[in-house]
Amino acid sequence: MIRANRMTLLLAALIASTGIAHAEGELNIYNWGNYTSPEMVKKFEQAFDVKVTVTDYDSSDTALAKARQGGSGYDVVVVNQVYVPIWVKEGLLMELDPGQMENFKNVAPEWVNADFDPGRKYTVPWAVGTTGVVVNGDAYKGDADSWSIVFNPPEELKGKVNVVPELNDVMAAAIQYVGGEQCTADKAVLKKVRDVLVNAKADWIAMEYNTIEKMAAGDFKATLAWNGAGFRARMKNPAISFHYPREGYGVWSDNAAVLKDAKNVDNAKLFINFVMDPENAAMNSAFHGYANGIAGSEKFMPDTMKNAPEIVIPAERREGGQLQRLCSPEAQDLYKRIWTDLRK
Repeated sequence: MIRANRMTLLLAALIASTGIAHAEGELNIYNWGNYTSPEMVKKFEQAFDVKVTVTDYDSSDTALAKARQGGSGYDVVVVNQVYVPIWVKEGLLMELDPGQMENFKNVAPEWVNADFDPGRKYTVPWAVGTTGVVVNGDAYKGDADSWSIVFNPPEELKGKVNVVPELNDVMAAAIQYVGGEQCTADKAVLKKVRDVLVNAKADWIAMEYNTIEKMAAGDFKATLAWNGAGFRARMKNPAISFHYPREGYGVWSDNAAVLKDAKNVDNAKLFINFVMDPENAAMNSAFHGYANGIAGSEKFMPDTMKNAPEIVIPAERREGGQLQRLCSPEAQDLYKRIWTDLRK
């Protein structure tokens, strides 16, 4: 009996020293809808004997409001970089120090020390994308490299344009369109922005998130949306194309984190490390259609993504991207007033 116990201890020590991990139980993930690879989830479940449940949210504000209530039951959450400082300041995220995790070495250099999470104490990359214009080439064959497609649509597109209802993306695009600076609180500039948005709304058909299916089906002929959505729509309908507006466009990242009140902390940390493996990150990208911020994942990407114009920014547009950031409270308040007017 003593010998058996000794062997058990030796085996446990061997497993710990070689970094082999075994887990069991549950993991609850809270993420944007249609944004978590079922194949990747299945691989994680099989590797660690963990039952994963993914719950969708429909906007960054929805996710934040749910977390603020507490007791959500979620363990891992995916947060847009603009919102990360808010989640951290309000104590909603667990400090992970992911730099000490085995797979953090795979994070691309430009995403290792992010302004929105200095030193990467709370988050790891999930997806990296851009905000631009998606157009159906069968409906419009003119120049689409401008925010005017959305804010002053040509005749062919009037009444056929959609806009994703994300305040930060729409406001940033409108500010770029009128020539303002990111996060401006200049009231003269913002009056122009408000007028542009309110007047343009008459030429929109909707403000919806469901751009992939409706662009592919032809229900929308153009939309303000994200590059991965444009890529996935083109995979369904080759007439679809994504465009980087010459006035400038937003560059953003979504990031995986662990909620402060998570119940399955060990499993959550296993998952955070898991998604930083290049092959797993590529599996996730193959599903959601975005780059991921994990170096080495490119070689595992499907061929359709490796040189896709939606994923690889054209050389002539690379200088136009602006990394989105959290704006001042003053600017946020002004933007919310404009947004309220727009959504009436």
